[in-house]
Amino acid sequence: MGKTVIRTAIDVGTIKVCTTVADVTDRSAVRVMGTGVVHSQGMHKGMVISIKEVKDSIRESVKIAEMSSGHKIDSAYVGVSGNHIGSLNNHRMVSISRNDRLVCRDDLKQVLESAQNIDVSSDKQLLHVIPRSYSLDGQPGMKNPVGMYGTRLDLETHIITAAVTSVKNLVKCVRGAKVDVEGLVFSSLASSEAVLTDHEKELGVILADIGGGTTDIAIYKEGSVCHTAVLPVGGYQLTRDISISLGLPTSVAEVAKRKYANVSEDISKEQKDPVSLSIENGYNIMHQDLYEVVKARMEEIIKLIVMEMPRSEYTNMVPTGLVLTGGTANLPGLPQMTQEMLQIPVRVGGPKEMEGLADSLYAPSYSTSVGLLMWGLRNDEEVVKLNGRKSLLSRLLFKLRRPARPEKKKPYDNDLAKGENHDTSNS
Repeated sequence: MGKTVIRTAIDVGTIKVCTTVADVTDRSAVRVMGTGVVHSQGMHKGMVISIKEVKDSIRESVKIAEMSSGHKIDSAYVGVSGNHIGSLNNHRMVSISRNDRLVCRDDLKQVLESAQNIDVSSDKQLLHVIPRSYSLDGQPGMKNPVGMYGTRLDLETHIITAAVTSVKNLVKCVRGAKVDVEGLVFSSLASSEAVLTDHEKELGVILADIGGGTTDIAIYKEGSVCHTAVLPVGGYQLTRDISISLGLPTSVAEVAKRKYANVSEDISKEQKDPVSLSIENGYNIMHQDLYEVVKARMEEIIKLIVMEMPRSEYTNMVPTGLVLTGGTANLPGLPQMTQEMLQIPVRVGGPKEMEGLADSLYAPSYSTSVGLLMWGLRNDEEVVKLNGRKSLLSRLLFKLRRPARPEKKKPYDNDLAKGENHDTSNS
């Protein structure tokens, strides 16, 4: 039996903060030991707007996770979202000039160095540089060309960037809760790990994680991610629409959304007479009015998701369809409405089965939380770490050297957070 190590993931969302702790012996033996879920304060559309409130929310979530797992949390993988996230696909090529024409690791190193050598504005940083596929002398689709003959090596990568200031604010909040950031992961990539199947990724699929403040998107084709994006809309906008359109306080609109919101055509058609809904504190609304407000906003979100597709003929690009996850994906009737709109398969996805995972965490709202843990286990040599002595390139090459084994990594600490220590105020 392999060595057991502890992994922790923290999802800092607009609505909730979820800390998940698991022990790992190998990639097929992952057991969730404990979780801590609290209401999130100080976040808006996936970004920090109050350092103190976010720090306190993280501290409370970590404390609960430590109590439920019996393990002291020192470091964690952390999700990143917000409309500051950007992405692009990049192509690079190197020549194999040696007499033997054999591709070696130095050639991979050279083409990977070229791939990450892109112009990024001073306010942005690379979050992920993900190799998609290699081509050798025009032959595409190669995953590892080392040891093969050729004269030209091409590499396709998907690159994700983030705003430096947004990342620094998030890191400061986590460190203020006395937890080191072991790695940063874009939230939709994490959700993809928890929700999508290899079959879907290979044939083509679009994942839309509709959270409280944002909708995080990842499109997969031929087994790898080819497009990512963040839409600054989510469940919070749905609550605001209900509040403004129906004249309800925000807290009452949230209750109405959770108790009665739906986009099922059948429900509205079955209502022969107008139905009044009693919410709370004496507030009443008409069921049909609520239905129309909710349906209009959700149709807009679905249209925005489709607009992120690289080309208009999305039915051919993603034959396995659209997978909805995140808390808003639980809206009754949403898969049926979306399928009628897009004419592609649509399903709601939650985290895949994992040993020790509480039944409540199989809900779509916890896809990012569980996915962060899974991404850290499977890709921990690729996630961004604040350790300047370990280059992004070396982490990419790691996958080609040997299978990754779970082992404790050094905490997140590089020039990005240089000079920032644990914030001990209000502790």
